[in-house]
Amino acid sequence: MPAGIRTNAGALRGGLVRVVAGVLLAAGESRRMGAVNKMTAAVGGLSLLRNAVRVLCGSQLAEIVVVLGYQALEAERELAGMTVRTVVNADYAEGQMSSVRCGLRAITGAYEGIMISLADQPLVTVADVDGLIATFLAEDRRPILVPTYQGRRGNPIILSAAHHATILADGSANFGCRRLIERHPQWVKTVEMPNDHVVFDVDTPEDCQEWQRRAGQAPRALEV
Repeated sequence: MPAGIRTNAGALRGGLVRVVAGVLLAAGESRRMGAVNKMTAAVGGLSLLRNAVRVLCGSQLAEIVVVLGYQALEAERELAGMTVRTVVNADYAEGQMSSVRCGLRAITGAYEGIMISLADQPLVTVADVDGLIATFLAEDRRPILVPTYQGRRGNPIILSAAHHATILADGSANFGCRRLIERHPQWVKTVEMPNDHVVFDVDTPEDCQEWQRRAGQAPRALEV
């Protein structure tokens, strides 16, 4: 495993205070998927959205807020029985940053960092999430943690609490996590991941076929 990623998730489970919360973005319209809402599409009986929430709930995140938007009622039904809080971003059509701000506003506790996760990354595991949390909390921390794979920036990222107000205060659609990272590279710590989980997402029918293949299934029409 690359030296950058910390593997003391077990120590976190051993009693340290959970000081990172999570915002899961699941409000998009899935336009590149055609008529299918990818959040409710399933592989192996588990929907993309429910899988993402299951992973975060199994991790060391202290508080989790799921931001819904497009077809929010259907998405809520996907989360039946799960102990997670949801908020609906009425402005989801304005883009992803509107959901980031909606999620940050909904966080109720005071934390050292907030993980911003995407619900369309089905390969991300509990170990991936806990490893990123441990790395963010390390002594050589920086305000922003960004995972990479073979030089490609991925998700989820973790932002220190110091930058939440900056993102919330700027209402422009083109200011957000990516712009913050580009403006202040000195604030960023990157960690090379041992797999491509953080750079794989489901945006197209072809991505769905790859998701099925990774799950050990033959490509076929998605379960909805």
